[in-house]
Amino acid sequence: MNSLRGWPSFPGELPRFDPAAAPRQPHELFLEWLHDAGEQGLAPHAMTLSTVDESGFPDARVLILKAVDAAGWYFASSAHSPKGVELARVARAALTFFWPHRGRQVRVRGAVTPLGAEASAADFRERPPASKVEAFIGGQSAVLADERELEDAARRAEQRLAADPALVPDGWTRYRLAADSVEFWQAAHDRRHVRLRYSRTDRWRTERLWP
Repeated sequence: MNSLRGWPSFPGELPRFDPAAAPRQPHELFLEWLHDAGEQGLAPHAMTLSTVDESGFPDARVLILKAVDAAGWYFASSAHSPKGVELARVARAALTFFWPHRGRQVRVRGAVTPLGAEASAADFRERPPASKVEAFIGGQSAVLADERELEDAARRAEQRLAADPALVPDGWTRYRLAADSVEFWQAAHDRRHVRLRYSRTDRWRTERLWP
């Protein structure tokens, strides 16, 4: 489709990024960019979580970031879901954040650890009502043969939660990705994009990358 080339890749005005002024910890710069993106558009905390399946093929889906601090990036899901099963098999993943209205993306890679039952339960109880019901429906990614099956499962989930609002589904898990690599990418109209990578061994170090 030749028409694809007519669509703009970036907005007319792009923010400046000076890698020399970047903080020593990548999560600090990430929070700066996240809040900047949040002031300019919707769902800045949406991210692509990439894992590998049992055949070694990449698998990706969009989730919501729950929190970030010096220890890592946090998200939640059922351990029985495809992503939960894949993380149990290979406990490493990548996160990608893309904010097109700012011409920015962030790539995070590292080991993933499931947190304990208390942290996972607290995460679930903070979810909005519809999200709680969805988690109790179950069967994520399975083939849906009849829409009525979904309606019945949702009705049963609503009844369970109405009877016990503190109930947490089996397998609900809060995960932490402890990054060993975080790359910040700032677009430029002349295509000399600015890339800064944080890498960690015993401490964080930064490197400029070619566009």
